[in-house]
Amino acid sequence: MAKNKTKEFSMGIPVEKHDTAAWANIKETKPVSRVTIPSEIDVRNAKEWVDTNQK
Repeated sequence: MAKNKTKEFSMGIPVEKHDTAAWANIKETKPVSRVTIPSEIDVRNAKEWVDTNQK
């Protein structure tokens, strides 16, 4: 058994919190999985970015 319990204690604590990020623009969150759903404008912007940056 490991003598260092700090790692085991901190394993459940998330490092990042994406739901408060400046780029998140969250429209809603799924109730069970807590997956964030972006707004329609952000989805359009992402598709436009992908379409213009394809090889």
